Amino acid sequence: MPQPPIARDVRDERTAAATASEARAAAADRLPRSLGVWSAAAVLVGSTIGSGIFRIVGGENGVAARVGTVGAMSLLWIVGALVALTGALAIAELATMFPRSGGIYVFIREGYGPLPAFLFGWTELLVIRPSALGAIAVLFAEYAGRFFHYGDLGMRLVAAAAILLLGLANLRSVRWAAAVQDLSTLAKVLAIAGLAVAAFLFARPGQGAFAGPIDWSPTTWTGFGLALVSVMWAYDGWADLTFISGEVKDPARTLPRAIIGGVLGIVAIYIAVNAAYLYVLTVPEMVGSKLVAADTATKVFGAVGSSVVAAMVMVSAFGALNGSMMTGPRIFFAMADDGNFFRPIAAVHPRYRTPYAAILLATALGIAYVSFRTFEQLADAFILGIWPFYALAVGAVYILRRRRPDFPRPYRTWGYPVVPAIFLIASVGMLLNALISDPVVTLICFGVILAGIPVFLVWKGGSRAVPSDS
Repeated sequence: MPQPPIARDVRDERTAAATASEARAAAADRLPRSLGVWSAAAVLVGSTIGSGIFRIVGGENGVAARVGTVGAMSLLWIVGALVALTGALAIAELATMFPRSGGIYVFIREGYGPLPAFLFGWTELLVIRPSALGAIAVLFAEYAGRFFHYGDLGMRLVAAAAILLLGLANLRSVRWAAAVQDLSTLAKVLAIAGLAVAAFLFARPGQGAFAGPIDWSPTTWTGFGLALVSVMWAYDGWADLTFISGEVKDPARTLPRAIIGGVLGIVAIYIAVNAAYLYVLTVPEMVGSKLVAADTATKVFGAVGSSVVAAMVMVSAFGALNGSMMTGPRIFFAMADDGNFFRPIAAVHPRYRTPYAAILLATALGIAYVSFRTFEQLADAFILGIWPFYALAVGAVYILRRRRPDFPRPYRTWGYPVVPAIFLIASVGMLLNALISDPVVTLICFGVILAGIPVFLVWKGGSRAVPSDS
């Protein structure tokens, strides 16, 4: 019996989509799959635990100042953990469906089409990746300055040198980069866990915030929302592994384990170290300190504690910088492979089998941003730029369940449909709060994202105007 025209059209569209998907998978496999589960988890953990846990808690604009109470600070880290975990549970499904270089870029493209995916890549290019590389490198250089005593120019030169060094290491071999990531992640986890344990074992009881009454209400709920943005900077990294999933062995098994297990480990570490801060320091002491971890260590170990923490932060930031350099360039690589960016950026080194052109581009952008922006500017730009796309990616779980129900899903999101919904509600609420509380910066960031629309239209128009070689 002949099929009606509408049914044939739908079938043809699905066939074309499947063919395009297979072609993209073949292109993605130009990079060798060499990362096992431990290296994959180290990429996620090492990319996440970098600067946030040391930098955002104290100071006049820190978490302690914005929420003001012990209970609210504790609640904030628990809420942040819940948001990160729900995002990880959702994104793991997409990662096993499309285990290709580019991660979030690929998920948005498959769920919404080329324009939203291009806008993510556009924002990564102009805001997200250079800001991430710059912020982490600046923190590394600031703490290195405690040992080598240089000024602002020296700090920026050291930050740029760190980006260049790790860019070249990643260009040379993904195995080299993974080895650096494994060692730095192990070192930072042991150091942070050691600080938390030492605080409870050796600090004088009754001197910190836990000694007083615990109030669970923040000073203002607007401040709580702003502090949550900062906390999500500390938790950010839970999706970074997906950017390099095209180089992960046995992705159907490795990616869910590394993503979910890595996030659970990070949550445990963050809650433990923040409990240690509150056990040793009062909330006013945190507000008056930009370096809460150093002050905590000083109270526990004496004067040597500050140097110990400085070394610990350097190792942590170096590992996070390496993780960002491993993952971010794969987005530019995937864009170029799709024809949404300059084709040479999709080049694979004939000897080292790395996306060397994309890595060099990310290195150059990171060095440029480090030259003229502060840590706070870089961190704020990063978090506001990437969260709208996290929300789109998690929303793609619903869309693809409906549009492509028969597509192989080696892992299905636990708690679906509630778990992705929790993440989406939290993401929208956090962005709306940022828009109300800091409209200028938020609108500028959204303006940069939307400016990619005419660029995409011009790019696609120019691509159609170029005659084919065939």
